[in-house]
Amino acid sequence: MTSHPAIDDLSSFWMPFTANRQFKAAPRLIDSAKGMYYKATDGRDILDGSAGLWCVNAGHCRDEIVAAIQKQVATLDFAPTFQMGHPLAFEAASKVAALMPEGLDRIFFTNSGSESVDTALKIALAYHRARGEGQRTRLIGRERGYHGVGFGGISVGGIAPNRKAFSGALLPGVDHLPHTHAPEHNAFSKGQPAWGAHLADELERLVALHDASTIAAVIVEPVAGSTGVLVPPQGYLQKLREICTKHGILLIFDEVITGFGRLGTATAAEYFGVTPDLMTLAKAINNASIPMGAVAVHRKVHDAVVNAGAENAIELFHGYTYSAHPVASAATIATLDLYARERLFERAASKAARFEAAAHALRDAPFVKDIRNLGMVAGIELESRPGAPGARAYETFVKCFEAGVLVRITADILAFSPPLIVEDDQIDQIFSTVRKVLGTVA
Repeated sequence: MTSHPAIDDLSSFWMPFTANRQFKAAPRLIDSAKGMYYKATDGRDILDGSAGLWCVNAGHCRDEIVAAIQKQVATLDFAPTFQMGHPLAFEAASKVAALMPEGLDRIFFTNSGSESVDTALKIALAYHRARGEGQRTRLIGRERGYHGVGFGGISVGGIAPNRKAFSGALLPGVDHLPHTHAPEHNAFSKGQPAWGAHLADELERLVALHDASTIAAVIVEPVAGSTGVLVPPQGYLQKLREICTKHGILLIFDEVITGFGRLGTATAAEYFGVTPDLMTLAKAINNASIPMGAVAVHRKVHDAVVNAGAENAIELFHGYTYSAHPVASAATIATLDLYARERLFERAASKAARFEAAAHALRDAPFVKDIRNLGMVAGIELESRPGAPGARAYETFVKCFEAGVLVRITADILAFSPPLIVEDDQIDQIFSTVRKVLGTVA
């Protein structure tokens, strides 16, 4: 381990989503990054098989993004966007809007996916109130859904450990659709499973239970990522759209992970041909170089809220000090230009078949019970150790890191989402390393 100031004192930083005592007993520390690789503090190169946290889609420390950040922080380090503005905020919004499905061209900037979700939920409530349907306050999420860590996000989310400690303070008036993961029907699916579209009909049951006049919005991840890569069945999202439209319910796609090329298109909405009313974004919006998120809002929703009151009245009492931060905006502009110039979305689409084949080649590896994939994301589910759920995946994660490959884990599921600049031999290295490691774990 190289010498760093205070490197011997790991006690002050309370790490997020981490077993702190376990980590600090045997830390894994990263010093720098470039392209497809991290460099550990012991000097080893670590192939990034997860784009950081699903977010570094263009690869690490890209010169164009770095230069834009350096220039901007020396020119305008901060400017408020409450009753004021700066040009880059509007330019960034226009560039994001240009990548969205038709109509979703009003952009509200946040600082993270969690903030984007809470913002989208608020906008949904404001929309119905502006239309004289203020009784529409119920929100519908989905089991196993992940929508960040704000109280709104964990309320509509459906991952039990994320909700358990805060169960007494979650939002009232929230219900959940069933998740779509059914390995007895769709194990080892390549792309969208053929079974399961009917699960969208559960929304009709919730409408009958609560009455449509009380429901404001449904929020789902088009592809659920943090819960272990759950790919929607064929026709499922289309059914959700139809039911929401039928009952005047807003449909929110949480595209914090799927946005900006992960499926080989700008958005999952584009990939599936289903347009939501609102879309949450973050992560790859500026290659994760500076905290940044956004909500893309359909013009009909925006206009209903903005045109509801007097011209000199604030229409939405919501926002963040750092909404459309100048440096984050500059990074977003540079990143979106880079995506376009290098055609990274198209490149991801061209690599998807190779990625799928490499992932599914592990079907006969020890402990593998399921593999699923779509675009440039894949999940490999392992059999759990009796009485120790998650332990086998954690050991696999640690040994992969020691072998020079970074993967993501959630419970006993390995998740893969490399930067979109990944080469074929690097795809092979990621999955061959996993195979070797699985041969050594108990």
